[in-house]
Amino acid sequence: MAEKLHGYAPTTTHAAWGAGDPHLLISRNDEDRSVLHLGAETVTIGSDEGCTVRLEGAAPLHATIVHDDRDEFVLTMHGPGRMNASSPEGERGERVETLRTGAQFTIGDWMLVFSRDEYADHGRPYGGRNGGEGTHQERQPERPDYPATGEIPVRDR
Repeated sequence: MAEKLHGYAPTTTHAAWGAGDPHLLISRNDEDRSVLHLGAETVTIGSDEGCTVRLEGAAPLHATIVHDDRDEFVLTMHGPGRMNASSPEGERGERVETLRTGAQFTIGDWMLVFSRDEYADHGRPYGGRNGGEGTHQERQPERPDYPATGEIPVRDR
């Protein structure tokens, strides 16, 4: 079990819907830098005027990030670029990855990095693993049914 840190012992990463300030750090050649806070349910990235994020050198619709009903942010790459996961291509050539803090993907010269506070990043319950990747980790409670309840889970802190 995780140790208490400043009086708080993490138990689950099932925080309030959209909690943890999910955002993208966007940079190119260490010159152009910006932050996009992911408040919308769907974010489109590309060169088209209708995209949420317009990037020079991208395909008209290069990538999509959807905030799904499990409170996950899911990246679909429609165009070329590197991703953390080695996702197989779908029927239309797209690749899909559930984003976790630190996940990186590229679009042309652009580097995009996903970040979300650890307490809300569903991938690491109980504050991560004690002792490294090979140690036993207790299962966290089942994920809330966010859309069905309409309630925002309260984080005990």
